[in-house]
Amino acid sequence: MKRFLDIYLDSYRGLSKPAWMLALVIFINRSGAMVLPFLGIYMTEALHFSLKEAGTVLSCFGLGAVTGSWLGGWLTDKVGHFKVQTVSLLLSVPMFCLLPLFKTVETLAVGIFILSVITDSFRPANSVSVAYYAKPENITRAFSLNRMAINLGFSIGPALGGLLAIISYSWLFYGNAIGAVLAGLLFFFYFRNRKGNENVLKKEADAAAEAKEVSPYRDKQFIWFNILTALYAICFFQLLSTLPLFYKEIHKLTEADIGILLAYSGFVVFALEMLLVHIAERKMTSAQVIILGTILCGLSFIMLVLPGKYLVLYVSMFVLCISEILVMPFVATVTVQRSGATNRGAYMGFGALAYSAAHIVSPYLGTRVADFYGFDTLWIGTGVLTVFIALGFYVIMKKM
Repeated sequence: MKRFLDIYLDSYRGLSKPAWMLALVIFINRSGAMVLPFLGIYMTEALHFSLKEAGTVLSCFGLGAVTGSWLGGWLTDKVGHFKVQTVSLLLSVPMFCLLPLFKTVETLAVGIFILSVITDSFRPANSVSVAYYAKPENITRAFSLNRMAINLGFSIGPALGGLLAIISYSWLFYGNAIGAVLAGLLFFFYFRNRKGNENVLKKEADAAAEAKEVSPYRDKQFIWFNILTALYAICFFQLLSTLPLFYKEIHKLTEADIGILLAYSGFVVFALEMLLVHIAERKMTSAQVIILGTILCGLSFIMLVLPGKYLVLYVSMFVLCISEILVMPFVATVTVQRSGATNRGAYMGFGALAYSAAHIVSPYLGTRVADFYGFDTLWIGTGVLTVFIALGFYVIMKKM
C-alpha cells in the first residue's frame, strides 16, 4: 500500500504552480458544464424535437467546434494564448444566457454553433498554455493534470445539472454561464503578466530560426495521425450524445440517474489518470498506450449489449474512462512534440480539429444508426471500428 501511495504522489511532483492554476481554472469552468451532457435530452424532452432533429443540432455544435478550433489555433499564433482564452471564457457567458430563448430547430442550431465557436477557440490556446508553463520532462503529466481537472469538474457539473434539470432546463444554461465567468476572471487576474518556461522558449526560438518549421497541414504523417484521432473521438464522444439517450430510452434512467453516471465517469478519470499516465510513461511507448486505449474504447461500447442494467452500465463506463486516460493525454503529447516554437498554436489547433470534427459526425451518425438499426447495432459497429483504428495507429506511429 505504501509503495502504491508513493507512486501516486510521485505522479504529481515537479508540476509548476502555473500548471496547477491552469488546472484550477479548468476545474471551475467544467464544474459548470451542464449543457452539453443534457442537450440531447433537453431537445427531445422539453422542446419535443425528434431524435434526428436533436442529432442535427448536436452536429451544429461540432461544426462550431471545428471552426473554433481552427480560429483558436490561428489567433493563438497571432495574438497569444492569454488573450484567446480570456475572450473565449468571458464571451461565452452571454451566449449561455441567451440559449434558453431559442425554441426551434433552426434558431437553436445557430445559437449552439455560435456558442461552440466561442468555447472551442479556448482549447488550442489552453493546450499551448500547458506546454508554455510546463517543464519539458513533465509535459504529458501537465496535460494529464489539466484533464484531471476537467474530469473532476465533469464529475460535479452533470450531477448538479441532473438535479437542476428536474427544476428547469433553463438553469443548466445559467449554471454554465456562472462557471464560465468565474473561470474567466480567475484566469485573467492570475495569468495576465505571468511568464512561462523562458529557457525552453529560447531554445525553441533558436531552433526555429535555424530551420523553417513545417505547417501541420503539410505534415502528412501527422495528418494521418489526426484522422485516426478523429475516428477514435467519433466513437468516444457518443458519451455526450447517444449514450445519454440510450440511458433514457432503453434503460429508463431519470435525469438525476444519468447525471450521477456521468459524474462517476469524471470521478474515475480524476482519481486514476495521473497514476496511470505516470505508470504508462515508464512502462510503455506512446504508440502502445494509444493503441491499448483505443481497443478498450470499443470494448466498453460492446459491453452495452450485455444483459443487465446498473452493473453493466457502470462497468462499461469504467472501461471507457480507462480508454480516455490512455489515449487523450498521449495524443496531446505527440502533437506538442511534433510542433515547434512558431507553429505550436497551429499544431494544437489542427489537433483540436480532430475532436471538433468528431463532435459533428458522432451525434449525427450515432443518432441515425440508433434510429434505423437500433442501439445494439451502433455499439457493435463502434467496437469493430476501434479495431481498425488501433491497427491504423500501429502503422502510422511506426513511421512517426
